[in-house]
Amino acid sequence: MLKLFTSESVTPGHPDKLCDQVSDNILDAYLKEDKYARVACETCANKNGIVVMGEITSSKTVDLEKIVRDTVKNIGYDSDELGFNGDNINISLNISSQSPDISMGVDNSYDSNELGAGDQGIMFGYACNETKEYMPMPIMYASKLSKKLTEVYKNKEIPYLRPDGKTQVTVAYEDDKPKYIDAVVVSTQHDDTVSIEKVREDVKKYVIDSTIPKDLVNEDTKYYINPTGRFVLGGPIADSGLTGRKIIVDTYGGSCPHGGGAYSGKDYTKVDRSASYYARYVAKNIVAAGLCDKIEIQVSYAIGVSKPISLYINTYNTNKIDEEKILDIINKVFNFEPKNIIDELDLRQPIYHLTTCFGHFGKDNLPWEKLDKVDVIKKFV
Repeated sequence: MLKLFTSESVTPGHPDKLCDQVSDNILDAYLKEDKYARVACETCANKNGIVVMGEITSSKTVDLEKIVRDTVKNIGYDSDELGFNGDNINISLNISSQSPDISMGVDNSYDSNELGAGDQGIMFGYACNETKEYMPMPIMYASKLSKKLTEVYKNKEIPYLRPDGKTQVTVAYEDDKPKYIDAVVVSTQHDDTVSIEKVREDVKKYVIDSTIPKDLVNEDTKYYINPTGRFVLGGPIADSGLTGRKIIVDTYGGSCPHGGGAYSGKDYTKVDRSASYYARYVAKNIVAAGLCDKIEIQVSYAIGVSKPISLYINTYNTNKIDEEKILDIINKVFNFEPKNIIDELDLRQPIYHLTTCFGHFGKDNLPWEKLDKVDVIKKFV
């Protein structure tokens, strides 16, 4: 029996992703100057401009307005013709310091002298062997399509494109294994002067055909390119944007649950972000060690407490050894306490701009993607 599963992605010019980038670029700017800065920064955008709000505590200062303008222009909104120009948009900054009640629990945890969790909550990590990146196939190819769409826009290979865009991939599964790509959706912003026929022809040739392997498509694969027939107005002019509104795009495309906490704009003490990264690190190493074909990991925290409240795994009946044994190995090899996560993954670096677009997972240049525990895990089997 065939089952269809779909995931989506968006380009950097999407209004929500624009906001994510502003927030993460502000975070990185502070971490470059002060690796112990506390940042919880959110951005919203619409046709009237950009609002940056949140709590930031640091011994250093950065030029927030410059970061906002540079980010917007780098994405491609640098012309009055687009209706949104980083050089002259209105910017409102509403920043205060971190609550002392929160920082108290983070600096001195309830159960030890180490860092406490920056908030309560549940976080998920996931990995599977469907792709070489240990990611689900639908989100992996949706992300690759968004990245390619951005490349052909940036390098003018398709010269009439504009910054905003979305992609979507539907994969057909049989017996829980991906068989082929059933449908591809690409919607891309474009100049008013180009015909829809030209857009569809070029996107199929330069984006889809150069990204999706031929052995994953067949005569039944369907393509939907700008299905409305027109996408001239885009970005914050056409739709408002907000940090943290693309949490499924950022993670696993819906292949596993999500705890609900967004990542962008949050420093490493916020377990919404750091513990999700660590759970992915654990899951990827477990699958790469051959203990199961896929695994979902849930971890939970109480604010101000260093040790997790719970740790849960689900291997979807793909485990090669008992799940109880896998959980025991995880507890022996890995440490989910916030201080260890920060130190082991070296999270005080200004690396978060690398995560913001095309997914936070499945990228080799990020520390939570390393496979350095595989041999250690195998010794326990």
